[in-house]
Amino acid sequence: MPFLERAGQPRLHYEFDDFTDPWKKAPCIMLQHGYARSTKFWRAWVPYLSRFYRVLRLDLRGLGQSSKDFEHANEINLSAYLKDFTDLLDHLGIESAHYCGESSAGTLGMAFAGECPQRVRTLSIISSPVAMSEEDKVSALAGHPDRITALRKMGSRGWLEASNAGRRFPADTDPDFLNWTLDEMGKSDAEVLVSMFRFVSTVDAAPYLPKITAPVLAIYPAAGAVITKDEHTDLLRDKVRNLTLVRMPLKAHSLQLVAPATCAQQVLYFIARHDGIVCREA
Repeated sequence: MPFLERAGQPRLHYEFDDFTDPWKKAPCIMLQHGYARSTKFWRAWVPYLSRFYRVLRLDLRGLGQSSKDFEHANEINLSAYLKDFTDLLDHLGIESAHYCGESSAGTLGMAFAGECPQRVRTLSIISSPVAMSEEDKVSALAGHPDRITALRKMGSRGWLEASNAGRRFPADTDPDFLNWTLDEMGKSDAEVLVSMFRFVSTVDAAPYLPKITAPVLAIYPAAGAVITKDEHTDLLRDKVRNLTLVRMPLKAHSLQLVAPATCAQQVLYFIARHDGIVCREA
């Protein structure tokens, strides 16, 4: 099981899947999960990507199998996350990677591409807010005065079950799939989620958008979705110089889980055009 070990920093778990031809030295795509999730939430994508790209998946600090042994309140912030990304790429000898982030990890990706343009070949974002809306900050309080109280009183799984309802998945989603996502997300430490919420609720990626030089693919649900609204895509259109915007005919927030094949293929062909790679075999 691969880990990134660093003095004075939390140990980070990652997965690296590579079924490319070894003599071709294929580029790398980094798939980054969002709030309360882990590398497991990209499993369905790996078969579509790993024949042509080396696929790197990281558990964010405090989540999945990455260490929770650090000061959550002080060490969950933008500079820490960006250092984790660059340290992992350095550890693996990867000069630059295609970055694909879903939800809040896409917001991180906007900052990453703006601050570290030499490390990001292309940026793909899926259902990612440029900044968290005021409506989302108070979502799923279940009678509690704020999200932090709700997380601490209800626990990770209880709060996530309330939060997911009608927001992240279509109404007809397979119940077994919903239970799996809740079971996995519910493993998240509530205090890590509290500190993550304090961070993501204040992040505004808008200042980074004009600094992004990499081509950007933005995949969003249909207009009227609950978490990402037109104001986010309008900002991207206005501020990003090289943008491809794709609207999926779904109102679900978790597009990468609901439609993994469609999303993975959209990203695959987008990054392959950038690299001049033919992602099809006779």
